[in-house]
Amino acid sequence: MEPFKSFPMDSEATAKETAFLNDLPDYLKNFDRHRGRLIPILQKVQQGLSYLPAEAIQIVAEYLAIPVSEVYGVATFYNQFRFTPPGKYPIKVCLGTACHVKGGEIILENFERKLEIKEGETTEDREFSIERVACVGVLCPGPGGPGWRSGPGTHGPQQSRGAFYPHTGRKGNGGERKAEK
Repeated sequence: MEPFKSFPMDSEATAKETAFLNDLPDYLKNFDRHRGRLIPILQKVQQGLSYLPAEAIQIVAEYLAIPVSEVYGVATFYNQFRFTPPGKYPIKVCLGTACHVKGGEIILENFERKLEIKEGETTEDREFSIERVACVGVLCPGPGGPGWRSGPGTHGPQQSRGAFYPHTGRKGNGGERKAEK
């Protein structure tokens, strides 16, 4: 995963993100200029944007007078922070022990192939993102993910084919992703 990859944004996302980033230096004045405030600041930025873009990391580093590499190092240490925007339709695939045994890796690979992105990435149109999770709490009936049409835990590798298309009207074939018309 490339942490500072820039994404094409639709005009609404661009306006929202631009406004947030423009207001961020003023907002940071609510925090002491102490490196001990780094994690709460990053949490607030992610709460506002749903991810930590490179621009926000730079602004935070300047405010706290610490190197960008230190901000990035702290943010990558904690699993709670993401560096790519989440998709409109986030796909979370369980890879806990029971789901792994029942084909979770194959489901993940199916989604990666269909969407032409890897786990932890977001499609360029920001429609979909893929995330691996340890457990979605469905008591071992099988791999699945929150938001799947027939409920989590009921899917095997074959059922993952086309699971996201009903949400968007997209059609899929083979490993190719088709754009909406």
